Amino acid sequence: MTNSTVSSNAAKYLALEEQYGAHNYHPIPVVLERGEGVYLYDVDGKQYFDFLSGYSAVNQGHCHPAIVEVLQKQASKLTLTSRAFHNNLLGEYEKYITEYFGYDKVLPMNTGVEGGETAIKLARRWGYNVKGIPENQAKIIFAEGNFWGRTLAAISSSTDPSSFKGFGPYMPGFGLVPYNDLSALEEALKDAHVGAFMVEPIQGEAGVVIPDDGYLKSVRTLCDQYNVLFIADEIQTGLARTGKMLACDHEKVRPDILILGKALSGGTLPISAVLADNEIMMQILPGEHGSTYGGNPLACAVAIKSLEVLKTEKMAENAEKMGERLRKGLSDLNSPFITTIRGKGLLDAIVIKHANPDASWDLCLHLKDLGLLAKPTHGDKIRFAPPLIINEKQIDEAVAIIGAGLKLLA
Repeated sequence: MTNSTVSSNAAKYLALEEQYGAHNYHPIPVVLERGEGVYLYDVDGKQYFDFLSGYSAVNQGHCHPAIVEVLQKQASKLTLTSRAFHNNLLGEYEKYITEYFGYDKVLPMNTGVEGGETAIKLARRWGYNVKGIPENQAKIIFAEGNFWGRTLAAISSSTDPSSFKGFGPYMPGFGLVPYNDLSALEEALKDAHVGAFMVEPIQGEAGVVIPDDGYLKSVRTLCDQYNVLFIADEIQTGLARTGKMLACDHEKVRPDILILGKALSGGTLPISAVLADNEIMMQILPGEHGSTYGGNPLACAVAIKSLEVLKTEKMAENAEKMGERLRKGLSDLNSPFITTIRGKGLLDAIVIKHANPDASWDLCLHLKDLGLLAKPTHGDKIRFAPPLIINEKQIDEAVAIIGAGLKLLA
């Protein structure tokens, strides 16, 4: 395995984490101190292209000036009231985001995984109250290869052994079908106890796995046919990342429940949202679900501005153009080590083939030394997802760095 250079300055920070932090992550050995736009800077002042964007939480770029301005202004006035009381920004935010995406109601939460949990609770309650599923018999279907977090519910729907092994017993009432397999999905939906199918329009953590054209439209049709809710997990694929505001927009499909997170704050604090119409959302009554921080004034102010700049700065359009340029640039490298290039917008990935099983990790270490930060997923895949404000010159510079890194694998 390749060794990466680490300065003595960075080493002291790494040692602190090693000694005092839980060992539940395996990060690239770089210690970051500052971010601006598409760049990150380490504790020694070295500049890097950020090609992960906080797993698409920083779509708008690091420390977007308009978002930071709103964050600072609201933080000096009021940050938290809890939902025991009203605040002057919650209703404004709820109106803004529901009109933005075209739903009756929003339930504000904090993290992406909380959004997933909320969607499942909504679907189960709808299943009992509206569809007529017998109490405690509701089922939620998921796609194999999904990733929506690591709570007990999330790992109960996972097919990744590193997520679920050794953490059972698991959540009952969950079923799995292969991703991008409509016949298997239809068979599962024939069960009258199924309340919902929850799916990522593009599977991010699995390595940017894109379904066949028409898959989402057919999912919508099947869910309608069998009276099942279509839950779209757009936490990573949404908010302009794939060249549309939502990945579902590529097929003009409207899910029954939409889950958003990550870039909803421009990477400044945890914010997530679950959107649905009244028939679904009004099944949950006071005291039945909530969060101390959900819908806090700081989050509301930041989310409005984060959504606003996505549109005013045409980030979806830029993601589409720059994604095409990135994929063409990667293809033009003609590297013998890249077997697959795939993606939509600026959610892209390469699959590495090399005699060394650690080649993807080694390549990311080479890229770090050359000034670009990325991380492998599922062994042989590397995701490339820079902030959506990246320009042509920066794309070309990044592709040149990736090309140089690939040559070091030889």
